[in-house]
Amino acid sequence: MFPPGNVEVSLDIEQPAQLIEYLRATGRIGEKEAPQTRVLAGGVSNRGVLVRRKNGEAWVLKQALGKLRVAVDWHADPRRIEREALGMRYLAELLPPGSVPELLFEDPHHHLLAMTAVPKPHVNWKSHLLRERLEQDHIRQFGRMLATIHRGSHERRKELARVFKDRSFFESLRVEPYYLYSAEQRPAAAKFLRALVKQTRVTREALVHGDYSPKNILIHDGRLILLDHEVIHWGDPAFDLGFSMTHLLSKAHHFIPQHAAFAAGAAEYWHAYSEALGDVPWRTSLGARAAKHTAACLLARVVGRSPLEYLDSAERRAQAEVALELMQNPPEDMPSLIDAFLHRIERKERRFGR
Repeated sequence: MFPPGNVEVSLDIEQPAQLIEYLRATGRIGEKEAPQTRVLAGGVSNRGVLVRRKNGEAWVLKQALGKLRVAVDWHADPRRIEREALGMRYLAELLPPGSVPELLFEDPHHHLLAMTAVPKPHVNWKSHLLRERLEQDHIRQFGRMLATIHRGSHERRKELARVFKDRSFFESLRVEPYYLYSAEQRPAAAKFLRALVKQTRVTREALVHGDYSPKNILIHDGRLILLDHEVIHWGDPAFDLGFSMTHLLSKAHHFIPQHAAFAAGAAEYWHAYSEALGDVPWRTSLGARAAKHTAACLLARVVGRSPLEYLDSAERRAQAEVALELMQNPPEDMPSLIDAFLHRIERKERRFGR
């Protein structure tokens, strides 16, 4: 029923009977084997299923969706799963062993891949942070990991710039829903965001993960493991910094009792990244661009197609106001951006009586 080349067959891996029949038909498991399956929660753009075999192996199967599971209408090409598989192969070479799960197989016809499951016990870093558990070692690992990707890919730029030259998935899953959609929602930000998009499209310096976020980090045995690589491309590393820094600053805004800890974490993240980056030719211009991307992402995560779910309406309003203020006179480096955001958001919190 599920020959690898048959693109007409519809497969939903979240349906256990369909999934097991598919795995048997494609020779991934034995004809009579009946592994345990469990749908993984939290997938916005993909289906995810944990498969446990009797021989002790544990896989995670991931299948890209054509229509994302968000409140607004948002479609994306499911062929991005092929980009994710490509990213997994190269990130396994750039990062220390165990930093990404092992790619087991891919099936472009059914828009899915399979990887080794991260051993238990593990915790999702976003969930960990939302329980107000911020550990400086995790922050430092987060910074060093991103710097390793950016530095290592730059050293292999002749090869990787060609392999990852396509940016269509980045355009459809980041540029449009985060920056261009936000420009429509907040006309006051339109000039800034469109200029930033123009700059981003012509900047080609390193491998950009494009979804570098705590939600895509699992922690096992004290180590960070990176997931979800479907928008990886050759481009502007400043985007990764702005996208990721936004999560730390938004949590500093959200958690009043932990405000100082998350603020310190944001500063430590930038320090760890900068220290590990080394002497790359574009280092001197990176901070100013990263500050712009941070301001843009701070706005996009409250008015764009994928708002941060833990911020309430008052917090979203305050963050949007501060992001717009920062766009009027963007800080020239990341430490200045961090300080400016925190100072301005504290004033908003006092105004709203928080």
